[in-house]
Amino acid sequence: MNYDLPALLSHVDAHIEDSLERLKDILRIPSVSTDPAFADDVRRCAEHMGGLLRELGMETTVHDTEGHPMVVAHDPGPGTDDAPTILYYGHYDVQPADPYDLWESDPFDPQIVDHPDGTRIVARGADDDKGQLMTFIEAMRTWKEVHGSLPVRVIVLLEGEEESGSASLDPFLESHRDELKADACVICDTGMWNRTTPAVTTMLRGIVGVEAILHGPGHDLHSGMYGGAVLNPINALSRIVGALHDDQGRVQVEGFYDDVDEPAELETWQGLGFDEAAFLASAGCDTSVGEAGRSVLERTWSRPTCDANGIYGGYQGAGGKTVIASSAGVKLTCRLVPDQDAEKIRAGLIKFFEDRTPPGGRWEFLGEGAFPAIRVPTDSPWLQAALDGLESVWGTSPVLMGCGGSIPVVGSFQSILGLDSLLVGFGLDDDRVHSPNEKYDLSSFHNGIKSHVAILGRFAEAASA
Repeated sequence: MNYDLPALLSHVDAHIEDSLERLKDILRIPSVSTDPAFADDVRRCAEHMGGLLRELGMETTVHDTEGHPMVVAHDPGPGTDDAPTILYYGHYDVQPADPYDLWESDPFDPQIVDHPDGTRIVARGADDDKGQLMTFIEAMRTWKEVHGSLPVRVIVLLEGEEESGSASLDPFLESHRDELKADACVICDTGMWNRTTPAVTTMLRGIVGVEAILHGPGHDLHSGMYGGAVLNPINALSRIVGALHDDQGRVQVEGFYDDVDEPAELETWQGLGFDEAAFLASAGCDTSVGEAGRSVLERTWSRPTCDANGIYGGYQGAGGKTVIASSAGVKLTCRLVPDQDAEKIRAGLIKFFEDRTPPGGRWEFLGEGAFPAIRVPTDSPWLQAALDGLESVWGTSPVLMGCGGSIPVVGSFQSILGLDSLLVGFGLDDDRVHSPNEKYDLSSFHNGIKSHVAILGRFAEAASA
């Protein structure tokens, strides 16, 4: 269809305050999916998102699942038989806001804050993923208000369990496979190269999680009466966790690197001019650590890792309590790269701990999910359309980049729906995702809407070509 891109982009500019108010409305809903105390709020957010999509004239259903609701909306686009169908995915659930005392404002009362790097909105979910998903919903609103219809058929799928394991996702995809059939998929849950350079992510690390609990005495013991005579699980577990890496930062799990290859994109990455100091500063650090001989980009995009995410045992209250704890535990996650087998790595982790079982100890292992790494094809006409749309808005060539994070839905779309995903997001390294004072730059939000406006048009052109 013929369309007026300058008119569309001008419409976004003229109505950006309205778009921002709609974002604030959903940020005020504490849709924390992992905590049952927020279940009603998660459903309220799902219904709210469904209402926004119905406002756009989309046929919308809020589907119940075994967990939190899935929101699915369909739009017929221009009404022509040859129009492609694009599936857009986002998640409306958020991480817990704890610790609340580290927030500079109420995490569910969005604040507009001026900063030397630009004005931003601060709230839980501002970036991950409410601000991001609203960029494409507001882009669809713009097309409807300016041209009366979308240039392509659209399906919107909004999930409510992404931050709590996506237990309902695969069964939902399996049972709604026909309803979700599309030509391409867009996921807006990733980042830009920097504040002025957009990016499409083509590589995601996978993840495997294990919680290892070392049991010792039958109950907590007086450390004076029993100390030095019985197993102390905290002492033993600390030594074992410390042995997971050698002095060069390499993981010591047997077979961990067997299937790890050097990425073909390495030379391209080296020419990107990555500012390691600025990246570290965004984390409040001035020194890089990790696998020796590897750059920060390699360590975060193309090298596997093993990290302790939490360790516990014994007395945690104020003051002291002289006990030997009966057990101690550690929560671990490994980020995986393409060709690593998640189940093989999980088995290797368990063997690592079992091989080091101290006298008088026994292990309990809990699973936290396993997802393989993802590599997205870079020769797709849909990818080229996305790149063209981004460049038309930002005025600079987008970067094809990797990402250290994991987005399991990408693998699910590949295996269940047969769809490769376009990972087009507008987050920044300093957005404090999953941390107190999470934020989203207003330039990311504003230009993100304009980018999706342009990409929708480019999708229609790609189909007609």
